[in-house]
Amino acid sequence: MRIAVIAPPWVPVPPPGYGGTEAVLDGLARGLDAAGHEVTLFASGDSSCPVPRASHFPHAVGIGRPDGGLLEIRHVIAAYAEAGDFDVVHDHTLAGPIYAAGFFSGPVVTTNHGPFGEGLDEYYAAVGTRVPVIAISRSQAAAARGVRLAGVIHHGVEVKEFPEGDGRGGYVLFLGRIAASKGVHVAAEVARAAHIPLVIAGKCSEPAELLYFEEQVEPLLGAGVEYVGEVPVEEKLRLLAGAVCLLNPIAWPEPFGMVMLESLACGTPVVTTHCGAAPEIVEDGVTGVLADDHLGLVDAVAKASLLDRVRCREAAEENFSIERMVARHVEVYEKVVEEADPGRPPEH
Repeated sequence: MRIAVIAPPWVPVPPPGYGGTEAVLDGLARGLDAAGHEVTLFASGDSSCPVPRASHFPHAVGIGRPDGGLLEIRHVIAAYAEAGDFDVVHDHTLAGPIYAAGFFSGPVVTTNHGPFGEGLDEYYAAVGTRVPVIAISRSQAAAARGVRLAGVIHHGVEVKEFPEGDGRGGYVLFLGRIAASKGVHVAAEVARAAHIPLVIAGKCSEPAELLYFEEQVEPLLGAGVEYVGEVPVEEKLRLLAGAVCLLNPIAWPEPFGMVMLESLACGTPVVTTHCGAAPEIVEDGVTGVLADDHLGLVDAVAKASLLDRVRCREAAEENFSIERMVARHVEVYEKVVEEADPGRPPEH
C-alpha cells in the first residue's frame, strides 16, 4: 500500500529525548517500510526516520508555544496538499482529522494518543463519522463514548534494538515527564521507604512541570534520590538496562505508557499502579508488580527484583513487537480503503 503518515510538528521523529508519540511513529513508519509498503512520513525537517519524508517546517516547532495551534494547522494543510496520491493517510495530529473531514476526499484514519476526556470524546465522536479513530489501549477505548473506533492497537518496539539489561546498577528508575500525575514525588518516597537509590530522569521545561518540581520533587532530592534531567536516548537505554526495576507510580488513566514497554524490552520489570493501560502492559507477578497504594509500591520494589528479566524481554517481543503493530495497522488501513471504495480489491 501507499501510506502517508502525518506526525505532529512538535518534536522530530524519532525524538532526541522525550517524545513517546514520536518514538511510536518512528517504529510504525520503519515497520511499514520493512513490510514492503510505500511510506512517506510528514514530519519536521529535522526528523531522521529512515523512510521517505516530507516537511513544511525545517525544524520541530516545540511544545507549549502560544501559536502552536496555528503551526499545527499549517503543517497539516501542507501535508494534505501532498497526500492525494496515497492509498490511505494515517494522521496523528489533532487538527488534521477535522481538516481532512472538510477538505480531503481520500481515505483517512487517525490515532488518538491521549485520553478520551476533557472534550476529546466529543471531538473524536464528531470527526469519527468521516475519519475512523484508532485507540491505543482497551482502557482508553472504554472511555470513547460515541466514538467510531476502527480498532484498538497497542504500541510496539523493536526489541532487538534495546540492550539486555542485568539490573546491576543498584537503583530503581523513574523515567518520564515531571508531573504530579506521573507520581514523581511518590517514586521518591517509595524508593526511600524501600531503602534503595532512585534515579529520576525526565522532561522538566514547561511552567507547570517546573513549579511541580520546585514544590514537590526538589525537597526530596538527596539521600539516595537523584535527578539527572532529560537524557538522550542512549543514556535512557543505559539507565533502563541497569535499573532493578522501573518505578512508575502513575496516578491517572494513562492511555498507554511507552516507557513501561521500553523497560520490558530491556528486561527490566515494572512497578506501577492499576491505572490506565498499565495492566495491559504489565503482567502482575511475571513482568512486574501492580500495586494499589504507597505501602504496596514499597513491597512491590522488593518483589520486582526477584522476577525473571529474560521473561520480561520475551513478553515484550511476544506481545508488543513492531511486526504485530504493523500487521494490525495494515488490517485497519485495508478496511478503511475498502469502505471508501467498496469495489476496490484489497492491497497485498
